[in-house]
Amino acid sequence: MTSGQTEIWHNPQCSKSRNATAFLDQAGVEYSVRRYLDAPPTADELRDVLRRLGAEPWEITRTSEQIAKDLGIAKWGRTPADRDRWIEALAEHPKLIQRPIVLTADGRAVVARDDAALRLLE
Repeated sequence: MTSGQTEIWHNPQCSKSRNATAFLDQAGVEYSVRRYLDAPPTADELRDVLRRLGAEPWEITRTSEQIAKDLGIAKWGRTPADRDRWIEALAEHPKLIQRPIVLTADGRAVVARDDAALRLLE
């Protein structure tokens, strides 16, 4: 795994996120922590992360969160024309972003829900 500029979008209250930092620590990876709930990503940062993930915004959205239900996200379209609406919602409500996301210095990214996902970065 690449060291140096690796970054994790971290929520310390999330067990998956804590497991990801433990994995990075055990692997000896140098990384910075972005508490994305305290320092939410901008829409442009989300676009970059989505590009790096090779994903669409609805693929990294926590649709079971109450805010998602309040927004009616389940009924939103999932086409290129709907993409910006999703990105804006994620930027405005970072709690909707699936976690943790690990971004590497060499441009790769993964939603690190388990060790298998993190191993993809090795």
